[in-house]
Amino acid sequence: MDATADIGLIGLAVMGQNLVLNMNDHGFVVAVYNRTTSKVDQFLANEAQGTNVVGAHSLEELVGKLKRPRRVMLMIQAGSAVDATIDQLVPLLEPGDIIIDGGNSLFTDSNRRTADLEAKGLLFIGTGVSGGEEGARHGPSIMPGGSPAAWPHVQPIFQAIAAKVDDGSPCCDWVGEGGAGHFVKMVHNGIEYGDMQLIGETYDVMRSLGLSADEMSSVFGEWNAGKLDSYLIEITRDILAFRDSDGAPLVDKILDSAGQKGTGKWTVVSALDNGIPLTLIGEAVFSRFLSALKDERVHAASVISGPVDQPSVDRAALVNDLRDALYAAKIVSYTQGYMLMRAAAKEQGWNLNYGGIALMWRGGCIIRSAFLGKIEEAYRNNPELVNLLLDPYFSNEVQQSQAAWRRVIAHAVLAGIPVPALSSALAFFDGYRTGNLPANLLQAQRDYFGAHTYERIDAERGKFFHTNWTGKGGTTTAGTYQA
Repeated sequence: MDATADIGLIGLAVMGQNLVLNMNDHGFVVAVYNRTTSKVDQFLANEAQGTNVVGAHSLEELVGKLKRPRRVMLMIQAGSAVDATIDQLVPLLEPGDIIIDGGNSLFTDSNRRTADLEAKGLLFIGTGVSGGEEGARHGPSIMPGGSPAAWPHVQPIFQAIAAKVDDGSPCCDWVGEGGAGHFVKMVHNGIEYGDMQLIGETYDVMRSLGLSADEMSSVFGEWNAGKLDSYLIEITRDILAFRDSDGAPLVDKILDSAGQKGTGKWTVVSALDNGIPLTLIGEAVFSRFLSALKDERVHAASVISGPVDQPSVDRAALVNDLRDALYAAKIVSYTQGYMLMRAAAKEQGWNLNYGGIALMWRGGCIIRSAFLGKIEEAYRNNPELVNLLLDPYFSNEVQQSQAAWRRVIAHAVLAGIPVPALSSALAFFDGYRTGNLPANLLQAQRDYFGAHTYERIDAERGKFFHTNWTGKGGTTTAGTYQA
């Protein structure tokens, strides 16, 4: 069997097929396999007709067609299917061969798979691929991590097929060891949840003001020409302008119950594990859960009333305020995402290039936006930047926007419009800029009922005290301050 293929790909769903065609367009020979082998033949006879793609009807045949070191990419459902396929591949491979998982796998699984395969002499890459079907076909954002020794062997392929920014730089670079690539993709998806929720809340406020779908489409179009320029704002403009077969806006006929695949939830769980206040993305995930309670909400709407008197408002002024509120909250969303990446990097021992990550997200992916160039610039100016809100550009933007942001939330509260992401972002901003939070009372309560101790402002940090608040508690304290 001639070993002529540069890379093998397993899994011919739409993402897998489009990545294969993208690789073929860039001069790479790809061997393909699918568990349902008839899909291989269908792909070769249709979408891949006239290309250099070669098919295989077994894993043995696929491996036999690959040049050394063999590179095998999995584009299959995350979870047990990945482990099962890896187990089937391992006996067919040789030391130095590379297995690539391109699905939305949990980063801890990629940590484990990297260690397990390296112990067998093989190399592993867990890579996030963002951009949906269009991105996969014409240029996605690719976030690889895993075995560093594998990177030189996949770099030419990945950087060739990745999206490019204006200066030609590919939206793909090495992220870090173990599960770093999948972690960064997970945070990307969490930020995506946040962005979508913020846009949805903004749309809801505009809708409550009586703006038509066409008027809202025009507003989002104007915003897309300014600092909110992004893929999600662009498609929101297009969605609001789209008409159903009867000429009515299609968006008005779509059921208000949102789905999800789990990466947003993983982001929030990781934030809890790392002690990071990822409040905005958390609210975005919970908002999807709430939206799924459609029948309960319809019943509740017939039983529970909101505000009777609606606030008077200057519609044009509030729309302008919404633009600034959306931008300020977006800054907080990315701030929290970067806080989580910093905490995880410290915990996992990863050396993440934060500016480089922003550059990888500038093209190809769902959250691509002009805004990301400002993040890259912030970390280029200060690689040790602790928090985006401390960067001069972002600090100034939020401070300039906060009056409008507060007016929007005040209006929404008075009008009974739920804006959990916009308001939680403001609460985080106010909490982060506050030097004296009420946690002193909270810690006193913990010491009162659980003897968890407390620190004093008139003593050095790290020295703990306990008070016998009732005269009956004694001097015994809990074993840990963080209990």
